[in-house]
Amino acid sequence: MSDNQPPVTRVEQPLTDDSIRVRQLSHYQFSWVAGEPGAGGTWTLQLVLDQGAWEEVLTINGEDADNLQDLLSTANDVHFDVGRRVLMFGTAPVGSA
Repeated sequence: MSDNQPPVTRVEQPLTDDSIRVRQLSHYQFSWVAGEPGAGGTWTLQLVLDQGAWEEVLTINGEDADNLQDLLSTANDVHFDVGRRVLMFGTAPVGSA
């Protein structure tokens, strides 16, 4: 290797589905499961990521379900960080205001 070339970054191999940490949201589905009589139910949000390469199910409360529905129905670009379990809405190029 020439002294003028930058060092090559070593990537751990093999690269697998489990090693990809941030994925793009392809589809989503809200579900509500009834609780015991007189008790509240449980909301879940199923995330289909990278066209089905990964799926995640989140248990959420009713207020979060309402807020997330508003965000998901208007966002053009949504990503999910699998390790941190974080939904990220939209992207902007560096330097945009």
